[in-house]
Amino acid sequence: MRIPDGENRFVISFCVIAYNEDKNIGRLLENLLQQTYPRELTEVVFVDSCSKDTTKQIMEKYREEHINEYAGILVLDNPGKILPCGWNVALANYHGEAIVRVDAHAEIAEDFIERNVAHLKEGDAVCGGYRPNIVDEDTPWKRTLLAAESSMFGSSVADFRRNGEDRKVKSVFHGAYKREVFDKVGGFNENLVRTEDNDMNYRIREAGFDIWFHPDILSYQHTRESLGKMLRQKYLNGYWIGRTLGVTPGCVSLYYLVPLAFLIAVIVTTVLALLGYPLLGKIMWCMYGAFALFSTAMAVIHDEHRSILFVFLPVLFFLLHISYGAGTFFGIIRMFMIKFKHSGE
Repeated sequence: MRIPDGENRFVISFCVIAYNEDKNIGRLLENLLQQTYPRELTEVVFVDSCSKDTTKQIMEKYREEHINEYAGILVLDNPGKILPCGWNVALANYHGEAIVRVDAHAEIAEDFIERNVAHLKEGDAVCGGYRPNIVDEDTPWKRTLLAAESSMFGSSVADFRRNGEDRKVKSVFHGAYKREVFDKVGGFNENLVRTEDNDMNYRIREAGFDIWFHPDILSYQHTRESLGKMLRQKYLNGYWIGRTLGVTPGCVSLYYLVPLAFLIAVIVTTVLALLGYPLLGKIMWCMYGAFALFSTAMAVIHDEHRSILFVFLPVLFFLLHISYGAGTFFGIIRMFMIKFKHSGE
């Protein structure tokens, strides 16, 4: 690795962990070439998770074409395939003062690295910024899916989904971490497939580090391209929240469990209605319908690309909530099965 001399040097490692992302990673690599932060102070760390497409070849081509422009470019293999394993591969090999990981199906502003480094040099140990969702193709249906995903009612109240002022938060998306953080906290929990970041952010806070949100740091995440893929994503997110309750329960905020509570409420009120007691069901559905209609109205008012398909948003909200809640339910069942199995050994 080539590291320039000088007191103001700050080498940051830009990490991308990818699996079968050859259709998406090109946009991010174009963004990387447009960064305002000096390339000679940037190390690029590619981690391929045993892709079956041309993802690794794209990474290797980028290294061949730009190796002399950066402090270093690594192309590493992740035999464990899942994200926490990929993270640990990167942590074992990067050379910078800090590391920032960005998803392959994401995009970043041209000053993304520069602004992260500025806040790290000012004293942050961990920082991140605003991460709105975008679509890869501007069609009415994909805009409707984006509206559902972007809505606080349809998705979550995570800090990175809401812009605002500088503030301490519980987690960041596409976060930047100084080396001292992982030196103290350790690597990622490889037993957690989709909640490794929840666990890590919790451990970081418990270790005494602050996590900072800064609105001037901007990146984007592509919304899933179809309803089926979006529902699968929500189901698996919920499933791993359920599994995580048996590993690091302290990192699971209450709002992650709201879809499960809604699913239980739907089942209970339906049973009561069938038994001749419909009042609770009527109250629940009136309240849910009011929230869904209000959120739909907000989407229609604030989205300049709104279409007639936005009338389906209440249905999409319901499907997203049920998918996430069902995932959490089965994740909790699996968590107890694992605990029961281990207790008998």
